[in-house]
Amino acid sequence: MTVGEHLSELRRRLFVSLLAVAVGAVVAFVFSKEIISFLVTFYRDATDGKRHALIFTGPIDGFATRLKIAAYGGVVLALPVWLYQLWRFVTPALDRREKRYAVPFVASSLLLFALGAFVAFLTLTEALSFLLGVGGAELQPLLTADKYLSLVSLMVIAFEFPVLIMFLLLARVVSTVQLRRWRRVAIVVIVAFAAVITPSADPYSMFAMAIPMYVFYEACIALGRVLKR
Repeated sequence: MTVGEHLSELRRRLFVSLLAVAVGAVVAFVFSKEIISFLVTFYRDATDGKRHALIFTGPIDGFATRLKIAAYGGVVLALPVWLYQLWRFVTPALDRREKRYAVPFVASSLLLFALGAFVAFLTLTEALSFLLGVGGAELQPLLTADKYLSLVSLMVIAFEFPVLIMFLLLARVVSTVQLRRWRRVAIVVIVAFAAVITPSADPYSMFAMAIPMYVFYEACIALGRVLKR
């Protein structure tokens, strides 16, 4: 393809992806109150039932929170569409056999996202309990909806990094040889990231996130060797 053709293809893929995200965002906005109610249960559990709701400090913050929920929900609901569009954009650089990996790529991405969300919600209560109590009894927590949603979304998104690794492997940006060489660095980065995202008085929450992330890293190496990357 020429540069113009690549840009035209990129524009078409972006349009389809953004349209899918917009449709998903509308659906998520309709159910945003139920989603917020579900997320607040973890806050309530972390405070032993002493806090029953998140707060907002501006007159339009409540509506802005629902819009943020809609945006996150749109990205999640449109995940199969924009992952497929991303794959199709890079397939001109792949041979015919490699193009067959489109469905496994999308399916594995969805699975990794589901596992990430499960682990994030599994460790969220303990992480919140530490964060809300580390300041001592003199500091009373009143979480804003914006800060709380940012924490939850970051914890879920953290488990999407194996998808990025597989994408880079299939696009030949990195190789399994490089990933094996970077193992020690990867361990340090993963543990540090897990410690920041899920700080806790005990190591359980941290390792509950760090260990699966490293297992996914090794799985990417193994799968990359099968695919001769």
